[in-house]
Amino acid sequence: MTDKKEKTVYVGITGDMIHPGIINIIQQGAKYGRLIVGLLSNTAIATHKRIPYLTYEQRKAVIENIKGVSEVVPQEEWSYVPNLEKLKPDYIIHGDDWKTNYLKGIREEVFEVMKKIGGEVIEIPYTKGINSSQLFENTTNNGITAVQRLKSLRQLMSYKPIIRIMEANSGLSGLIIENLKIEKEDGINRFDGIFINPFDSNPSEISSEHDSTDFTSKINTVTDILECTTKPIIYGGYTSDNYENITFTVEKLELMGISAMIIEDRYKNKNELCNEEEFCLKIKEGKKSQTNPDFMIIARIEELNLGKNIDDALKKSFASINAGADAILISSNQKTGDDIKEFCLKFRKENKNIPIVLIPTTYNQCTEKEFSEWGANIIIYSDYLKRVTYPAMKKCAETILKSERSLEVNEMCMPIKEILNLIPGTN
Repeated sequence: MTDKKEKTVYVGITGDMIHPGIINIIQQGAKYGRLIVGLLSNTAIATHKRIPYLTYEQRKAVIENIKGVSEVVPQEEWSYVPNLEKLKPDYIIHGDDWKTNYLKGIREEVFEVMKKIGGEVIEIPYTKGINSSQLFENTTNNGITAVQRLKSLRQLMSYKPIIRIMEANSGLSGLIIENLKIEKEDGINRFDGIFINPFDSNPSEISSEHDSTDFTSKINTVTDILECTTKPIIYGGYTSDNYENITFTVEKLELMGISAMIIEDRYKNKNELCNEEEFCLKIKEGKKSQTNPDFMIIARIEELNLGKNIDDALKKSFASINAGADAILISSNQKTGDDIKEFCLKFRKENKNIPIVLIPTTYNQCTEKEFSEWGANIIIYSDYLKRVTYPAMKKCAETILKSERSLEVNEMCMPIKEILNLIPGTN
């Protein structure tokens, strides 16, 4: 390690949780020369992991004051390559755990670019007993305040191109959404939030005669989900023409920490669209009732479902925005998704900022990447967990009847221990 002062060393970190493993990487890196920390931006982190607790500036202030750090620069992408090509460090240092986890692809990129610029990759043995992801999960198990949860949807939208939401209708389904993660080559996929459909809390409520304005009947379900999750929640399906009910629902949702409420473009108990003036009055009443600026009113536009054209849907969407809507949910039962694509592209020509929400149940051959290219921001996967529950329960019950014992259903069932592992405090 000659000419130490002339050598530069690069390390990329998130810096949201500082633990002995991070300190060890920094100390080891500083031995090789001038240590530059590439601090990942919130956007870079949010596309692959949970959003940080701390802002970028807060994390930067912490990292700058760690002994051995010479400089902190932003790393705007998950990939190290842009910063490495720009800074051309002599060394990059990283824990050797990336040989086997979801960062394997990133590791290969780093080796290629360092070879190209004449640098060296130094891999430090992983600090045993320290798992930053697990530390983060343990922290979330301690819960979240209503205000923190409420504002988290807007935070996510400011960092991620696509927000992935899954419907829950019970505490157990909420736990699945909260904890499920899939490792892929480019990072970890998770659901970003939860959708609660007021019609689908239990089978008795799946009826066109059910009044979605009766929020009091949903409180137990909503509370169950709130108690075992930390992700933002969107509450859907408000159809009432009773403005007092709108006020009550908004106030109650805000108090509970719900991030957003969908107001539907139709009368309750009728397959009939509201006229533009009435719909906008609902939205205005909802906005007038809210006290937290982070709470969102989402206007669900139904024109395409009931035979209207795209220009009609656009007209009502822009009227809704003028009335105060924070986002537009465009709905369609067309299976190709062509009308949704056309709507999104035309909408984006007129408005670059208002979020577009999609529920792609009928056009589910389209991908999240396509939706992002169209200009959509939030994708809600509705009904799926409920729809798979009935066939699974029916098959289990049929098997027991046929076998006259329960041994044959063992492989169908999740072990009780695994269920308990989902529940904070039961391990």
